Amino acid sequence: MSAKRTPPRLARVVGVEALTPQMVRVVLGGEGLAGFGAGPFTDHYVKFQIPPEGAPYEAPFDPEQVKAELPREQWPRVRTYSVRNWDADRLELTVDFVNHGSSGVAGPWAAAAQPGDAVQLIGPGGAYTPDPEADWHLLVGDACVIPAIAVALGRVPAGVPVFVVLSVDGPEEEQALETDGDLSLTWIHRDSAAELPNEPLLDAVAAMEFPAGRPHVFAHGEAGAVRELRRHLVTDRGLELENLSISGYWKRRRTEEGWREDKAEWKRQVEADLQAGDAG
Repeated sequence: MSAKRTPPRLARVVGVEALTPQMVRVVLGGEGLAGFGAGPFTDHYVKFQIPPEGAPYEAPFDPEQVKAELPREQWPRVRTYSVRNWDADRLELTVDFVNHGSSGVAGPWAAAAQPGDAVQLIGPGGAYTPDPEADWHLLVGDACVIPAIAVALGRVPAGVPVFVVLSVDGPEEEQALETDGDLSLTWIHRDSAAELPNEPLLDAVAAMEFPAGRPHVFAHGEAGAVRELRRHLVTDRGLELENLSISGYWKRRRTEEGWREDKAEWKRQVEADLQAGDAG
């Protein structure tokens, strides 16, 4: 007997705001969000089910029926985004989208969204929140990780050192970040699509002098960069895996569908990196 699928939730756009030239904030509401359940994790995420351009259907729809009746190119695209805020009293879900113009699926949808537009999603998922007993925190990522890092900063205890390293395309993409912790914030400017000889996030972290004590690390973002960061933190710095939350959110030159296909191999390569480090 197959497991019962969780039906998607239907939400409607309440408001849209441009935070930066590439970051669009969409606030969703509606009774379909009742019982949404976000709370314990700061990296909560949802999976949007978005019809491709020209599809002969719109939300609400049954994804399984669509797949049974229509060709693959008309199936809904699933895109994963972090929860920026969840207001259970108002039944309002805030999600920040990175939009690179006409490319992609969810970014252009968010940029064109209007109050009243319907969208469906599943979730939330999540697994990380800053350990309140850690002596210091390191949060690393690119533009798509800013929402999760912003939420995490709100859970860092007062006065605890927290180091944040973020990569964005330029100074116009920087955002104000707040925390009660003792914040050290580094912005790196790079073209997210560019191929560079060295990974700037890795270079920035490698140049840091880590404090004494037990850290808690959150490093997420582009898969290649995250792989290098994980190898550096574990092999070069000797950090324990139990103190790390590290995963690839996306992969350069791959759609989310392609990244899902690649992820098992990526995990194998990551484990091989650590085994090679141990052998060395």
